[in-house]
Order: sequence, then structure tokens, then C-alpha cells
Amino acid sequence: MSHSSHNNIIENSEKVADEENAVAPLSEVTAEQPVEHRDEQAEHKRRERLRDEEEQREEHEQELYGEEGIPLAEITSEPPVERREEPRPPAAPPAEALPPLSAWATRLYTVSYLIFFAIWGTLARLGVQALTTYPGAPVLTGVLWANVGGCILMGFLIEDRNIFREEWGRPAEDATKSQSQSQPHRQSSSASAQQRWLKKHKTVKKSIPLYIGLTTGFCGSFTSFSSFMRDSFLALSNDLADPSVTSATGSLIASRAKGDSFMAVVAVLAVTVSMSTAAFYLGAHLALALDPLIPTVPFRFARKVLDPLVVVLGWGCWLGAVFMAIWPPHNAWRTDAVFAIVFAPLGCLFRFYMSLALNARIPAFPLGTFAVNIIGTGVLGMCYDLQHVAGIGAPVDSWGFDPLAPSSRPSLFPGVSAELEATARSILVSCQVLQGVMDGFCGAATTISTWIAELTSIGLGTSRRRRFAWAYLYAAVSMGVGLGLLVVVMGSVRWTRGFDKPYC
Repeated sequence: MSHSSHNNIIENSEKVADEENAVAPLSEVTAEQPVEHRDEQAEHKRRERLRDEEEQREEHEQELYGEEGIPLAEITSEPPVERREEPRPPAAPPAEALPPLSAWATRLYTVSYLIFFAIWGTLARLGVQALTTYPGAPVLTGVLWANVGGCILMGFLIEDRNIFREEWGRPAEDATKSQSQSQPHRQSSSASAQQRWLKKHKTVKKSIPLYIGLTTGFCGSFTSFSSFMRDSFLALSNDLADPSVTSATGSLIASRAKGDSFMAVVAVLAVTVSMSTAAFYLGAHLALALDPLIPTVPFRFARKVLDPLVVVLGWGCWLGAVFMAIWPPHNAWRTDAVFAIVFAPLGCLFRFYMSLALNARIPAFPLGTFAVNIIGTGVLGMCYDLQHVAGIGAPVDSWGFDPLAPSSRPSLFPGVSAELEATARSILVSCQVLQGVMDGFCGAATTISTWIAELTSIGLGTSRRRRFAWAYLYAAVSMGVGLGLLVVVMGSVRWTRGFDKPYC
């Protein structure tokens, strides 16, 4: 093959790869691996087969999501850490080709995965918060550890090359088939060949419902930007709960100077962002370290077993959560988790479709993720206000009875009328619903893991200085607008009438 013909093949392949990369800005799906890989072994792909495969995938994506495709952003982050030169993982065993899924089936599977993993991501977040909130805790923001855990998993999934290596029934090609080339020629084409393979792998990844469910669904719901902003405001207003401090008057901690409140909010912001970013890279490094041990999900098993099964599990779990909210085994379950998992799928789907609609508008500033983070933060602020106002989500002190008692018979509360008791119970339910909206809808609609992945991928193709400028701008605007919104929404109640202790 002549040198000019080889250059033409590379140019055409890179042109196709660039078109693929432009198809998908939704953050959990379009970020590159966060750890850089050096040139591995060169590979050659025939021009006709490459073109046919890419045209087939583009047609499938356009059928599903229109001409712009899926705008998820986790596949566009530039690998920041170099990896020593080593062979690419061996090709997966050949998988029997299956006909492509219809657009309707792919949408159904994707939504079902999002519902299923949103429920489990929310439960994981609430569980981690409960485990990390204890007397003497060195960090008072329990959601910090949920954000760290979600970012570790996000970095792992973005960096991983093995789990989805069968690539819709077409195993990755072995890079050792280029032995006929001369050594100088292999070295000159190694970088471009490896980049083409990585872009092809990411293009396939972004269209797999299971991958979207794990990243957008589980990681996005496991982490919460709105809870992060809530804790930042509570640190600013000196209301961040400390399990080590108890007081009969309801005051959590002693008053402090305004300068101390400034230091407190800066600490919450700095610790959360820095630890979440470090966790994201830790997840990527774990994927590299465990690369020889990570199995591959068989394509036929995923298509024939997992995809149909998740339709039943996803919608069934959501329906079961609704039934448990109506007839709870224990009243406290509503506050702890049940209402949260009822609202969580709605928040996750809201984030997914907002990202589809808006993330591609400005590549250097993902509007979809920004919008859902700010909207979710505002909704959380309003719910928090309502929950901490007597008569809406908090009791009236003069009532003098506990509405959590298992029976509704007025005789259990001497001197309390049935009408007053019914009012108290309705306020209890209101408090539980508001808590469910905050933990479920707002927690799943807002995300830290996607936000961190976007900060590492903003401005690809531009200078390093411009990339950093856009990343710092996006981070500063997100935190500034989110915290400023809560200062207006929550601060208007906190610094006027004050917060009342909620029932739940």
C-alpha cells in the first residue's frame, strides 16, 4: 500500500471518528477515559468494513435520538494520566450476530435501566449517609461520602475497556494483525490507529442501555449536587447538624462569628469538590489496575436476558415502591426511604432528557446538567423551607402528642380531639413527602459524578489554558448560582422567622 493511500485511509477514518464523537454530548456516556493510554500495538482496518460499521451505528442512533444522537458527556473527557505501553486487551470471543434492536425496544430498555438503577442509587446514597452520620464524625456532611463513592464508580466505568468489549456482537479486533508492516510504518500509524479504536469503543459504549443505566442511572442518583448545596448553605447559616451535640432547646451548636461561617462554607465546597475529583481519578486507576481481572458481559446474555429482565424489575420495583408508600410496613419507612424511591426515577428521567435536549447546545458549558442541578437545588430549597415551618411540615408545640403512634384512636391521646389528631397526621405525611422529594427527586435529578466528568472533558480540542478556563468557569458558576439560589430561598426563612424542627 502506498504512503499516500495509507494517509487517505487514516484521514477518512479520522473524519468518521470525529463525526461519531460529535454525536454524543450526555455526560455519563460521552466522556473519554480519564487516564491516558500511550500507543499500544498498531492495527489496520479495512476501509469498507469501517465505513459500513460506522454508517450502521449512525443510522441506528439517528433513528433513536435524531440527527444529534445521545448527548451524554462522559465519553469526551481527555485522558489526563499516561499509561505505560502495553498490548491492548485480547479480543473477546466471537459473539453471534443478532439483528439490531428497534428504536422502541432500545428506548424501553434504556428507560427501564434508568428507573431500576435510580432506585438503587438513591438507596445507596441514603445508606451511605446513614452510615457516615454518627457522633464524633470528622466530616458532618454525610452526602460527601456518597458523592465520593459515585465518582469512584463513574471513573471506573468510563476508563474500563472490558465489560462492554463485545461491542453489540462485534468483538474488538486484535491489534496484532499488522505484522506485515515495516517497523517505521507501524510506529507512524500506531497513535492514529489506537485513537480510532478507542473512539469506536466509546461510540458503541454510549448506545448500550446497560452502560447508560449504570452511569446516568446509578452513579447520577448515588451522588447529589442539591444535597451538596444544601449542606453548604447550612454550614453558612450555622445549621449543619452535629450528631455529637444535643440540646433541649433545639439549638444545634453555639453561635459564631460571620467570618467563621465563611470559613465553614468554603470548607464544605473545597472538600467536596476536591475529594470527588480525586475519587473520579481513583476509579479510573482502579480500572487500570484491575484490567486483567474485569470480565466481559456476553453480548447475547445482555441482549436476551438482562435487557428483558430489567423491564420487569425496573417497572416492578417502582410500582412496588408506590404500594409501600400507600401501605407501609412501618410508618418510619416512608421518611427513611419509601417516598424517596418513589420520586427518584422521576428525577433521573428528568435529568436524562434535559441533558439530551440541552447538553449539545454549548459543548464547553453543558447546559442540561447545569439546568437540572440548579432546578433540583431550587426545588430542594423550597421543600426544606416548607418542611421546617410549623403547620406544614413541623408540629405546633402546643399540641403535646406524638403523631407517630401506631393507632389513630383519639383515646390514645387524652384530651386530643379526633380532628386535631387527623391534622397532625396529615402534617406528618406532608413532612414525609417533602423529605421524599428532597432525597428522591432532587437527589436523583442533580448529580456530582456527571458534573465532575464534565469538568475533566470541557474544551476538548482547544488549548490547555482555554480548557482550564472553561472548567473553572463552569464549576464556579454552578456552585455560585446553586448556593446563591439557596441563600435567597432558604435564607429568607432562616433569617426571618427561623427553622422549626420537622416531624420526620
